[in-house]
Amino acid sequence: MGNIRNAIVGLGRIGSLLEDDKLREKPCTHAGAVDLNSDCLLAAGCDLNKKKRELFKNRWKCTSVYENIGRMLQETSPDILHIATPPETHLEIVKTAVKHNVPLSICEKPLAHNLREAEQIAGIHSSGKMTILTNHERRYSRDYIRTKSIIEKKTFGDLLSINSKLYMEPEAKLKSTLLHDGTHLVDIVNYLLSSKLEKKSVFGSLETKTGTAFIFCRLKSLPVTIEIGTGRDHLLFELDLSFSSGRIRIGNGLYEEYASDKSPYYENINSLRKTNISGFNSTGYFSNMLIDAVKCFKNRARVPVSSAIDGYEAISFILSAI
Repeated sequence: MGNIRNAIVGLGRIGSLLEDDKLREKPCTHAGAVDLNSDCLLAAGCDLNKKKRELFKNRWKCTSVYENIGRMLQETSPDILHIATPPETHLEIVKTAVKHNVPLSICEKPLAHNLREAEQIAGIHSSGKMTILTNHERRYSRDYIRTKSIIEKKTFGDLLSINSKLYMEPEAKLKSTLLHDGTHLVDIVNYLLSSKLEKKSVFGSLETKTGTAFIFCRLKSLPVTIEIGTGRDHLLFELDLSFSSGRIRIGNGLYEEYASDKSPYYENINSLRKTNISGFNSTGYFSNMLIDAVKCFKNRARVPVSSAIDGYEAISFILSAI
């Protein structure tokens, strides 16, 4: 147990409860990440819901639980505040944290529910009043870090296109899926190329609760497609990266590399051959995010791997599409 004091506001799924999902890689919550980080101490938790406060208290043996965030910040003086509440609450919580001189916060995605508030949060980060990370967790995941390195080193030659798919809730509007979980997809594409997506056109309606829509984009000179789907009974988050001499498929529970080689099917033609690199037993996505936050706390000049500015850029792109 360390001495960097962490407090969490929002004790629901991503704040705490998902840690009891037996199938998920651990840690998979803010509380779980703090509990496993040797530099950190879980100082307090805050939620309007009494049952969630009690569950948090018992699960993490944390007796300092609050209904009021101002009181929690005043009485516990956290070094790192984890904001795991709905996006429409983020700006007000960030402002409250600044008033209580909290040096660093980790804000769940999406950064805010509209562009104006996202811009204000990013502005607070840029001003130096408080360092703000956006929990775009895939930036910290070993499989995506490897993919970024392969792109930069041109291991499989030039990257020529990215095709991505996101299927989520079967009865949600496509624009809702895009705004909430699509932020991860948009951000990870930005991260892989160290650039910003630009929307060119949309095929289909993002207002519907059935079917599929396609967003056609460019990132630098690279063509990128985003397929958003609903009406499915399953989750799918996947990127397919096509290189001049290879391919990578990456997503939730998926990592595959293919290299160009002499075809076993045709003379004088190459085919893609699956390499022996596939899957990661542990990606470290949540642990690495908190490690980055701790480094930023210790060195206020450090630029976070995933900052509020990155959160703003993802929302800016999505709102341009919807």
